[in-house]
Amino acid sequence: MAFDASKKAAAEAAVKFVEPDMVVGLGTGSTSLHMVRLLSERVAQGLRVEAVATSEAIAAEARRLGIVLVADYPNFQRVDVTLDGADEVDEEGRLIKGGGGALLREKLVATASTRLVIMIDESKRVKCLGQNWPIPVEIVPFGWARLQKRIEELGAKVQLRLHEGRPFVTDQNNYIFDCNFGPMADPEKVHAQLIQLTGVVETGLFLGLTNTLVIGAEDGTARVQHFYPAPPNYVRA
Repeated sequence: MAFDASKKAAAEAAVKFVEPDMVVGLGTGSTSLHMVRLLSERVAQGLRVEAVATSEAIAAEARRLGIVLVADYPNFQRVDVTLDGADEVDEEGRLIKGGGGALLREKLVATASTRLVIMIDESKRVKCLGQNWPIPVEIVPFGWARLQKRIEELGAKVQLRLHEGRPFVTDQNNYIFDCNFGPMADPEKVHAQLIQLTGVVETGLFLGLTNTLVIGAEDGTARVQHFYPAPPNYVRA
């Protein structure tokens, strides 16, 4: 697996932010799989936590490894710290997420968290969001072709995400568009334009949410960068 040592190093450093009796948000993706396995080792050694998973796959893995989910899962009241990955991270800690298809649940958990810790390998740092990844956008299935045209009118190349030749379906029974705007000088503006379109549920732009960034290296080390962002300067229409 590409950058596997980096991902594991980032996960090892991130798990150290978990303290006893916390409610922990469990991200989705390859780095998060490392994190869940490492967290389960601490749980087996006596660490008491409860978890909120951001996908059914991660929920199943957590249960299999002995991590207790909150009593009313998938409902939850609070999250102390969330450990999650990202597809791209810029110099301000802004993110593109959703490559694994869990962006809606990931954002619900991230925005409920006191602290969001993002774990990445060295390849995920970029100067501008959109440099290497399109923006995943979760949409309702009804009338998706018309919505695709509206997003294309904003300047994006839009593809409906497929799985085995059929539309990929999220845990919330929605579809995903992968929207390539290229490198974005103003991702807040792009998010605002997308989120106001009827049929768009959420975007994979995570802006003003990252508190701590953990960057793993292939030599097994990790470095930590802290962000203390002001509230996001965009609102949902």
